[in-house]
Amino acid sequence: MGHPDNPTMTISAIVLYLILLSHQTVSEEQVQQNVIVEKGENTILQCHDQPVNASSVLYHWKKDGVIVATQNPSKPSEHLSILNNGSLRISGLQYIDEGLYTCECQTKDDSSWQTHSNIMLQVADGPTIISLDIRPATLLKNGTLYVNKSSDVYFNCSSVSRPSQNLTWTVENLAQDNHNRASGSESTLEFSISRIQPLDQGMYTCTSQNTLSKTTVNKSQELLVYYAPERHPECSWEVTKEPSDVLLICTWTEGYPAPTLSWHEVLEESVIAKGPTINFTSQGTERLEIHVNRFTLHEKEEVKCTGHHVTGVEKSCSINLKMPYPTGDPLVTALDGSNITLSCIETSSLPPANTVWKKKDEVINNTSKYNVSKNGPTYKLTIINVTKDDEGVYYCYSENPLGARELEVVLTVKTSASNGGAIVGIFVSILVMMIGISVGVTVYSKRDRICIGLGFGHLDDDRGDVLSLVDSDDEEIFHDSVPQLPPLTNGHATTLVEIHRIPYSDRDDNADSTEHTDQTHPDQTESEHQSADY
Repeated sequence: MGHPDNPTMTISAIVLYLILLSHQTVSEEQVQQNVIVEKGENTILQCHDQPVNASSVLYHWKKDGVIVATQNPSKPSEHLSILNNGSLRISGLQYIDEGLYTCECQTKDDSSWQTHSNIMLQVADGPTIISLDIRPATLLKNGTLYVNKSSDVYFNCSSVSRPSQNLTWTVENLAQDNHNRASGSESTLEFSISRIQPLDQGMYTCTSQNTLSKTTVNKSQELLVYYAPERHPECSWEVTKEPSDVLLICTWTEGYPAPTLSWHEVLEESVIAKGPTINFTSQGTERLEIHVNRFTLHEKEEVKCTGHHVTGVEKSCSINLKMPYPTGDPLVTALDGSNITLSCIETSSLPPANTVWKKKDEVINNTSKYNVSKNGPTYKLTIINVTKDDEGVYYCYSENPLGARELEVVLTVKTSASNGGAIVGIFVSILVMMIGISVGVTVYSKRDRICIGLGFGHLDDDRGDVLSLVDSDDEEIFHDSVPQLPPLTNGHATTLVEIHRIPYSDRDDNADSTEHTDQTHPDQTESEHQSADY
């Protein structure tokens, strides 16, 4: 061994150290070179720092220290191959291709291999199979989802990415700016919205980004929030130029999307379609107007507008249509030369009727003879300076889309003379009636005296009844056949009086016989009267 103070050895040691240090620095720089390639793609790894005369150089590539590719191999590989410039070509990159690749070369006249490139190859995959799940939601034909207002909605996004990924939910709508809803680094990202509102509708996007390759994939889904109007539909009508037509209007606002409205005719608690005029349906409008006429409607008709919303809510409103019914005094009398006013009232029609006064099918307008006026539901016709020519029938004619009705008013005109005779006749009638009432009251108050004075006490003679008095001595004979009255307080017995009807033909003979008996036996008659005690 040489002396440590030998300058030649010292210089050699220093040069060797510098060479080693330089080689180590290059290796560190080469190891720091990273290449990221998507799975399935083709890539080329460059062999750097080659000799000047590359045609006389041999190459081979190592992966993690193991030779994986050489020039002019006995069995060429389609997956790994070395190009003329020494670069390594990898076709259809797979996960197993990841690792530290080293490029080594040597000259043909040199047996040593020198390292020129150290490349860390990483394989990235994804994001792939990204999927969205929003529930509970209903899919429309155009691919849009909708949920009902105030429901709880759950959002889920998932994807596959290697080696890892970042997931983010964002929403874009007209009411708000873009903003993040949720984010995370797992393979699945979920979040929920409680009692979702119309402001929450918009375009929901899930973004997945590969943490290695920074490859980003988005998937979006439009979400709508449906809600039915809280109020009921509003039914109304408008009159048209034609008296037999009416415009029916149905509105149901403050809902999304617009509801479906339909008009129906209601009879006996059932819905009946009447044809295109009455059974018309709007598709997605908040207002439905239809013209109907009296040929499709009936008296006291009820028409109903029903609103159907896609959320399942159904509400309706209705209108009760009625024919006019003018009322008033059908008989009117006027004095010749006076003014008379005919009137009628119309309050029942719906829609309101058009009411006019007519005579002989001709409408009466304002003239010097007639004055037509209206005060609320009261329609008046004033006839000025009435004459006999004004007598006749007048009509209060009312018409609405359901039909027409009229009130017939008969006007009679009286002259002054006939009016005086009528007054005298009325006075005489009242006077006769008062006299009759006075006589009746007097007769009724003195009815007992009148009856006695008229001889109602002799009705027994007229009827031909005879009183047969039975003597007290013969009382025992009739004791069994004639019932006895109770004894009186004076101790005398009372005998029942028998009444015998004598025919009218025998009345005179019996009367003569009775007079003769009374004259022949005066004492006996007196005795009989004494024995009959009343």
